[in-house]
Amino acid sequence: MSLQPDPGINLFYGSNAQGKTNILEAVCLACTTRSHRGSRDRDIIRIGQKESHIRMVLDRHGNEYRIDVHLRRNKSKGVAINGVPVKRASELYGICGIVFFSPEDLNMIKNGPAGRRKFMDALLCSVDRLYMADLARYNKCLSQRNALLHEIAVTGRGMGQLDVWDMQLAECGRRIIGKRRSFLEEFSERAALAHDTLTGGGERLEILYEPNVAENMFEEKLAGSRENDLRMKMTTAGPHRDDLCIRANGMDLRTFGSQGQQRTAALSMKMAEIQTISDSRHDMPVLLLDDVLSELDRDRQTALLSCIEHTQTWITCTGLDEFVKYGFQADRTFHVVQGGIE
Repeated sequence: MSLQPDPGINLFYGSNAQGKTNILEAVCLACTTRSHRGSRDRDIIRIGQKESHIRMVLDRHGNEYRIDVHLRRNKSKGVAINGVPVKRASELYGICGIVFFSPEDLNMIKNGPAGRRKFMDALLCSVDRLYMADLARYNKCLSQRNALLHEIAVTGRGMGQLDVWDMQLAECGRRIIGKRRSFLEEFSERAALAHDTLTGGGERLEILYEPNVAENMFEEKLAGSRENDLRMKMTTAGPHRDDLCIRANGMDLRTFGSQGQQRTAALSMKMAEIQTISDSRHDMPVLLLDDVLSELDRDRQTALLSCIEHTQTWITCTGLDEFVKYGFQADRTFHVVQGGIE
């Protein structure tokens, strides 16, 4: 299957389970090497097939990039830019920024800290290559330290190696905490402006960073929690346990916000994400909206679509009636039927 999208708004419609989300997932894979759903490579390949190939051609300011992603069921994926293989996802940095918005994102506020950390990390990685490297290094150290904790608890061997992993974990962790703190100060203001628009000035949104440990206390916290870590066989302190506090007029929306307030805050954060990537790259990102308009009321639909006047947008929905009813116009329309385009 191949398609030629319009630089403006592209609408993909069709019944459920026809493959609309798969099209957006393919774009996400080509731009980031990862599925927005966190799917494993072998789960993305069509049932009964051994491999899958995605090719995306981008025209960015007159420069053409051909990105190829080769997924194999029993091997690691292969990624190439203009025919040259790449080893790291960071090599795609700067080629194409995307913002993916699905109904699950509307639950970001009320769900656990992991979803909020994932949102923060994904956005930071998209605008800061050094942060991406620090986060990858931290996660590797964390995995190694947890494996060592398990080995010590089971065999009693390896205690002398903990100091080495503590030092490396703290080194990366301090940089991650510092970058998260400074980033969220600016991002919170962007989200507050978007929220002010959505609520007509009725609420003041705040996004506050809740670090699990202070930058200058990380090593001490690791040392102090070592006995508990050995008992739990896992690292219990560090930025992998951070959270975001999201408040409206001083009220914690995670616990006390209504569903409408939580969804409005989540939408404000996604709108701020668009602005953050645009300002960082000096170019609008590609916006992927997976059946999200049906989850929003008319005012919030209008507010979201007003942000995308100058960006390429891919929207999925089950039918054209609602889209036409509210006067929204698509520059190109695709009917998705059983995994193909009519």
